[in-house]
Amino acid sequence: MSMRTFLTMAAGASALMAVVVATPAFADDGKLEELKAQGFARVAIANEPPFTAVAADGKVSGAAPDVAREVFKRLGVADIVASISEYGAMIPGLQAGRHDVITAGLFMKPERCAAVVYSEPILCDAEAFALKKGNPLKLQSYKDIADNPDAKIGAPGGGTEEKLALEAGVPRDRVIVVPDGQSGLKMLQDGRIDVYSLPVLSINDLVSKASDPNIEVVAPVVGAPVYCDGAAFRKGDEALRDAFDVELAKMKQSGDFAKIIEPYGFSAAAAMSTSREKLCAAQ
Repeated sequence: MSMRTFLTMAAGASALMAVVVATPAFADDGKLEELKAQGFARVAIANEPPFTAVAADGKVSGAAPDVAREVFKRLGVADIVASISEYGAMIPGLQAGRHDVITAGLFMKPERCAAVVYSEPILCDAEAFALKKGNPLKLQSYKDIADNPDAKIGAPGGGTEEKLALEAGVPRDRVIVVPDGQSGLKMLQDGRIDVYSLPVLSINDLVSKASDPNIEVVAPVVGAPVYCDGAAFRKGDEALRDAFDVELAKMKQSGDFAKIIEPYGFSAAAAMSTSREKLCAAQ
């Protein structure tokens, strides 16, 4: 299924969205009261536009932090303070208390859903490859990389793309952990890897900014699923997550959610067409 087909289906499914937005009584709102008193929530991000971004002046933006900032504002928490983290370090950092929430395009997976408590879906995307012009190794899927003994792939450490490559059978020594998008693109340009993989929107943003005519994009990756993220909270902070979900549902229903994420290229209908329960159960 192409990303366009998926989003078209999602738009139709969004008509089914009917959310009760009355604020429930939360069993334990201690964490929320703590954040209100603190004046900000500490969020983990990855600096991977358009999911997350950090400007030269340090200002945090991107679709995920912008949604979180607005939700927390409605909950009485004035702002967010972000720290950049590799995907593989985000959940351990959350569990260790270094972050209050992860807002970074951390896609829902059963194993992640077992480790954290997610909000309802926020951002949905598919997978993409950046390659040399002409795609000389004819790589359309992670299996293609596994089947070619000469092909090396770069991917964020602990991210979905690394996991998909390994699950497809790419040997560990041909899956190169890359710290950030700019490093991945440079490694591709220098011939140290043959393909760099990120979500479609992230790859398109990276390649567009590079303006390198020798790089092209393959999207969506054949056989790779479409994923959605959510804000991820520490287990034990379910009341904070539930409060977040209430405001998120109000924003989805009012159209404010779409106004935040769609300028970044994401589909509000896609996020509204599925649920945390479905995504956490998906294989």
